[in-house]
This record gives sequence, structure tokens and C-alpha cells, in this order.
Amino acid sequence: MNTIKYKKMVEELTPKENRLYNMLIAFIVGGLIGAGGTIIFVNLNKYYDQETAISFMLLILIMISSLFTCLGFADTLFAKLKCGLIIPITGFAHSVAASILDYKKEGLINMGSNTFKLAGSVLLYGIVSAVILTLVKVILNV
Repeated sequence: MNTIKYKKMVEELTPKENRLYNMLIAFIVGGLIGAGGTIIFVNLNKYYDQETAISFMLLILIMISSLFTCLGFADTLFAKLKCGLIIPITGFAHSVAASILDYKKEGLINMGSNTFKLAGSVLLYGIVSAVILTLVKVILNV
């Protein structure tokens, strides 16, 4: 079978995703996470200064995402809710926790060295873009 026929057959058999539906779900779920974070922040801000309240709010979101990953039902949620959970800090926490769980039987060294396997690209490109934007800001003297 030649490659053109094969590619055509693959395209026909590959399930089509409903991008509009996925975007709507991501918008709603991401918004709910943002709203939940805001509610947590507002309640914590009554007792702590703003920076501390933000730190605790982020810590709570990270702990919930990591707990869901450790309990084993985060993958189902991430598969259904897609970018709504992946884009916020909850997705980063899930990727780190999942990497740790994958390598826990191989010992602490392998677990530590593979912890940021999934999240490493997020860190790399986040740092690189921050450096570039900082340089632009300094050059433009804004």
C-alpha cells in the first residue's frame, strides 16, 4: 500500500474532535478554576496580606490537583476537561505529580531526576519568554 492511500485511510479512521466544544469546555472549566481561586483568595485575604493570600491560594490549587492525581481520577478529569485543567497551575501540578508516581518504584534518584520530565518544557519556555520580555521592557525603557 502506498503512503498516499495509507495517509488517506488514517485521516478517515482518525476520530474528529469538536474544537468548538473543547474550547467551550476549556473556557468554562478554566473560568471555574479562576473563580474558585478568587473565592479562596478573597477569604484568605481577610486574614493575611495579599502576597500571603495569593501564595496560600496557589498552594491549595496545587495540593488539590496533586491529590486528585495521586488518588487516580485526575487522568479521567484531564481527558474530559482538557485545556480547562491543563492550562492553569493545576495542569502543572498534575504533570509533576504524575511523573513522581510513574517513577516511585525506581527509587528516589530516578524519581527526582524524572520529576520535571513533563513540566520541564513549560519551565524552559516560561523562563525564556520571561527573559525576552524583560529585555524588551528594558530596551524600550517602559
